[in-house]
Amino acid sequence: MVNLLAAAVFFVLLHLLVSGTTLRDKLTGKIGQGPYMGLFSLASVAGLVWLGMAYGAGRHEAWNQAYWDITPATRHIQLGLMVIALLLIVPGLTTPNPTSVRQEGTLDRPDVVSGMLRITRHPFLWGVAIWAGGHLLVNGDRASILLFGSMLALAIFGTLSIDAKRKRALGETWDGFAAQTSNVPFGAILAGRQPLKIGEIGWWRIALAIVIYVGILMGHAAAFGVRALP
Repeated sequence: MVNLLAAAVFFVLLHLLVSGTTLRDKLTGKIGQGPYMGLFSLASVAGLVWLGMAYGAGRHEAWNQAYWDITPATRHIQLGLMVIALLLIVPGLTTPNPTSVRQEGTLDRPDVVSGMLRITRHPFLWGVAIWAGGHLLVNGDRASILLFGSMLALAIFGTLSIDAKRKRALGETWDGFAAQTSNVPFGAILAGRQPLKIGEIGWWRIALAIVIYVGILMGHAAAFGVRALP
C-alpha cells in the first residue's frame, strides 16, 4: 500500500505543485522552457509507470480489501460514462486549445472559441475526471480508490491550476477567453454566453471517439484482465 500511495502522491503533486504553481515559472526562468518541458515530461512518464506498476502489484496484496462491488446497474452506468469521457477526451486532444501545452498562441485566432471549447475549455481533463469517476463506481477496492481517486483529484484540480497558470502568463488576453468559456462543462452554454454547436466539434472527432470506445470494450479483457462488457 505504501508504494502505491507514494506513487499516487508523487504523480499528483508533480502536476499540481510543480507544473501548476509559480515554482514552474522559477524553474523555466533558470533552465529555460525547453529543458524544463523535457525534464517534466520524463518525470511524468516515470511517475505514470510507477503508478501503474504499483497498482498492478497492489491489487493482489492482502491489504487490498474492497468496500463495494460492481453491480449490473453500476456496470451499465459505467459503460455510459465512458462514452461521455471519450467524447470529451478525443476532441479535447485534437482541438486547438490555449489551455493545452504550448498552444497559447491559439488565443490570437478570432474563432478560437468554437466546437468543444463552447462546452468547456478543459475537455480533456473533464473527460479524465469522468473516466476516473466511472472506474471508481465499479472498483471499490483500496488499490483502485488510490489510483482512480488520485486521477480524479488531479483532473479536477488540474483545471483550476491551468487557469491560474494561464492567467499569470497571459493576463487580460486570458481573461477575455475565460469570460467567453467555462471550466465546468456546459457552464457557458447554460449561462447564455455560448451556443451549443455540435457540428463545430467535427464529426470525424466524434466518430473517432466512438471507434476508440468500441475498441476499448473489445480489448479491455486482453489488456487489463477485466471484461468491460456484461
